[in-house]
Amino acid sequence: MNILAGVAVPGGGDLVSRDLIRALAVDGDTVRFVIEAADPDQARALAPAQAEAEAKLRQAGAASVQVVMTAHGPAPKPPSLKIGQHPTPQQGGPQRISGIDRIIAIASGKGGVGKSTVASNLAVALARQGRRVGLLDADIYGPSQPKMMGVSKRPASPDGKIIEPLVAHGVTMMSIGLMLKENEAVVWRGPMIMGALQQLLGQVAWGKLDILIIDLPPGTGDIQLTLCQRTHLTGAIVVSTPQDVALLDARKALDMFDKLKTPVLGLIENMSTYICPNCGHEAHIFGHGGVAAEAAKLDLPFLGELPLALEVRVAGDSGTPIAAGEGAHAAAYASLARRLIDGGMA
Repeated sequence: MNILAGVAVPGGGDLVSRDLIRALAVDGDTVRFVIEAADPDQARALAPAQAEAEAKLRQAGAASVQVVMTAHGPAPKPPSLKIGQHPTPQQGGPQRISGIDRIIAIASGKGGVGKSTVASNLAVALARQGRRVGLLDADIYGPSQPKMMGVSKRPASPDGKIIEPLVAHGVTMMSIGLMLKENEAVVWRGPMIMGALQQLLGQVAWGKLDILIIDLPPGTGDIQLTLCQRTHLTGAIVVSTPQDVALLDARKALDMFDKLKTPVLGLIENMSTYICPNCGHEAHIFGHGGVAAEAAKLDLPFLGELPLALEVRVAGDSGTPIAAGEGAHAAAYASLARRLIDGGMA
């Protein structure tokens, strides 16, 4: 300690008087201690004092001098990624997203028609057929894709700006539900919703994708308007059940896309048939053929019928979409995916 007290430090005083020595130990002719600096800048300034202390101790007879310099102080704060900021201005109309070839929005005029189920299963079916697929859950108020895709881990953001998406069942996916606490409600006005969508599209490291499937919320609101005006969409697919009440709202969705000059790639009739698991009887609980008739009336492609089945619901609730397995229901989504691929839409 007498020797160390003779080593001056920047700013006045010495290693001992400035209380910079910690864990001093003398073991035979070996001396060990720690110089504890207040911060990294002070540690750099103390480097000459460390070298002088080592030299003086060796001159005094120490065969080995082991010094560790530490720099304490406030730890850097981890990056903070805030979702729900107001949107930033954008020039030049709808923009393409780098690395993504096609973007298809899955829409419905109303809730409860199975749009999110169709989106997740279609994404998985396309991935199983060799496509590089992304899935964006744009239903800000009611995100369901984390549950359906079986993911719950919060995405990383090393720099507080770029979000690293998750991968499930061969699909790169992102949802605002992954950024929130479980059961936490989103209580935001329109500008925050629009800003969140802008972040989920532009700040996610999507990588190279053949197709990005966007699961839209029901209705014709801020999310749909923001997406169509700011993002270059390949087109939209409208999902409806066959009954008249659902078709009333589906027509509004179709009219919205027409006004926003977004191509409608086709219509899907979901919950078209129900096969009784006990007797095999086929029933049309919500009617049948209404969506196909509407597509013919509007001269739009009819992409197919999907059944109402308990297995589909159970698979979605378990986090493994039915399209990830085998069987008739998986085959229905595989067939839908092939139609999109063959038609050049995916």
